[in-house]
Amino acid sequence: MTYTVDEKTRPALETFRRFDVDTQLAILWFGYLDIKDQLQPAPPESVEVPGKAIFDQIQALSKEQQLQAQRDLLTGANDIGRGYKQLIPNSRLVVWLLLAQGIENGSIIGVPSDYQLPSDTNELRAQINDLDFEQRISFLLTAV
Repeated sequence: MTYTVDEKTRPALETFRRFDVDTQLAILWFGYLDIKDQLQPAPPESVEVPGKAIFDQIQALSKEQQLQAQRDLLTGANDIGRGYKQLIPNSRLVVWLLLAQGIENGSIIGVPSDYQLPSDTNELRAQINDLDFEQRISFLLTAV
């Protein structure tokens, strides 16, 4: 799928980028929960294999290191983050989808069960809720 940042997606991206990295991680997690039932499985091997390689590196880490690695994906820090930044956008999305699935099955550290997004994310949530499915995927592809 090709994607573009349209005028409806752009404000959500601008708002997303204003948040600290931990809030961005939580937004990505809750965003995954929102669309996971609509996702089509089995991306092409050329997209999945590089994304899975980054995921496998993260999964092999301790829980504390996994959290830092997720932060590094967004900031481009250290070898994992720099390797991730070299991936095409669809492979980056595979990394995040695998991380979200890992959070669900407990193999990846996730957002604490009692975590609530900060109230200043309400504007972003409203912007994302106004996006259709393809626009949400475009938002995620650009955000990650």
